[in-house]
Amino acid sequence: MTPGHSSSPPLAKSLPPVDGREGHEQRLASGYGARSSNSGLVPLTVARRSPKEDDVEIAIEYCGLCHSDVHATRGEWSAPKYPLIPGHEIVGRVSRVGSAVDDLSVGQLVGVGCMVDSCRECERCLDGFEQYCETGVVSTYGAADPRNEGAITQGGYSSSVVVDRRYVLRVPTNLDPAAVAPLLCAGITTYSPLRHFGVEEGDVVGVVGLGGLGHMAVKLAKAMGAEVKVFTTSEVKIAAAKELGADDVVLSKDAASMAAAEGSIDVIIDTVAAPHDLDPYFRTLRLEGALFQLGLPSEPMPPVNPWTLSRRRIAYSGSYIGGIAETQEMLDFCAEHGVVSDIEIVSAAQLNDAYDRMVAGDVKYRFVLDTKSLPAPAAKADA
Repeated sequence: MTPGHSSSPPLAKSLPPVDGREGHEQRLASGYGARSSNSGLVPLTVARRSPKEDDVEIAIEYCGLCHSDVHATRGEWSAPKYPLIPGHEIVGRVSRVGSAVDDLSVGQLVGVGCMVDSCRECERCLDGFEQYCETGVVSTYGAADPRNEGAITQGGYSSSVVVDRRYVLRVPTNLDPAAVAPLLCAGITTYSPLRHFGVEEGDVVGVVGLGGLGHMAVKLAKAMGAEVKVFTTSEVKIAAAKELGADDVVLSKDAASMAAAEGSIDVIIDTVAAPHDLDPYFRTLRLEGALFQLGLPSEPMPPVNPWTLSRRRIAYSGSYIGGIAETQEMLDFCAEHGVVSDIEIVSAAQLNDAYDRMVAGDVKYRFVLDTKSLPAPAAKADA
């Protein structure tokens, strides 16, 4: 974490707090985003709608940088509609609320994660699994917003955002707000499968990879009382893993170390986003163990041998972020146990370098944008 940053910075100058209600004018917000797949990140201005009755306007203070932001802005997963402002790890303070909002107040510290809406009617939404909405979740950026005349959602590399109150999270005030931002993606992405498996004291959790997701998996599993083993291909990460709280580190390229770990782990959180053979990791699981695949390689993975799964009734599963209630539960859990992300603060002018460093794996462990560094909005909106 960059020393010297304020834990409670002032609201963005371009968005003073107003005890507003719906009917007020839309506002222009400053931002940084991409104009094309090869433009890099450049200053942009976005028109934020006036809060409707259920809306909350947030003056953004910090926004985490996720590797998926790189893929999205560079068009590596699909062809987005440009201009595109990324960012789905948002922390800021309420600046205006709609007339039906009585559970959030101006000045309150809040967060917004990877989604800003869903159908709210399907079985999954009603059960608190909005991330698996049958109609399709509305992502924080790059998605058609059905409740805003089909406008494209624009994300958190911006001075403000307007979000329906049902998708706004309460940020505990005892945590550093900058270090909370990555919890809204990396934190909930690792918390959800750990909770789904029911990790508790006495369990052994394996973590494959020690990046943004992996370091959160270590911290959360330890806070749940588990013993943690980190798998890494790099000897230089042994000390880093133990500093984070890992009880043991296994060099996955060393056959003897992998053999010694066989049958010793209850659940594995796999965060590696490059193709890799899973069979060696399956062999480290106990009877009825599970491996959750969180890393999403852009190329096919080697095939899984079903015999490896069958011999110990092993489950191979995926997981995608978490619902709103579970994300709030995660934030409250982190507040209780003092868990936050290890971060490096960057300015808007450093965003393109930060993207290159993320691709090179040169970050411990998450970058966070300080929105005070954003330029003033232009007179006309780009998005």
